[in-house]
Amino acid sequence: MDLYAENILDHFKHPRGKRELADPTVSHEEVNLACGDKLTIHLAIEDGVIKEAAWEGSGCAISLGAMSILWEKLEGMPVKETAEMTAEDIIEMLGVPISKRRMKCALLCLEGVKNALK
Repeated sequence: MDLYAENILDHFKHPRGKRELADPTVSHEEVNLACGDKLTIHLAIEDGVIKEAAWEGSGCAISLGAMSILWEKLEGMPVKETAEMTAEDIIEMLGVPISKRRMKCALLCLEGVKNALK
């Protein structure tokens, strides 16, 4: 197995940031109806910066692994920079080719974070 694929699997089995957040500024639920993935994203924002992030959810290894990998980047990021993240940024973080069929799974975390920031 490729090192990046192992990383996604490790994040799936040992998710980082998967917990409730006591007093989030915003919370948002994002669902992938095609495959049943569901993420709830909690962000505490102060002075235009994500001070704390947490998430809860269920789904496939790609969607949960991607959320965990993204979570490692979120805390301390300016909201403006976070809102400007692209699909290419997520794919680069994952480090493995994602098939068209699984792209929605991989990008669910980004959609959820962006929608939480609206």
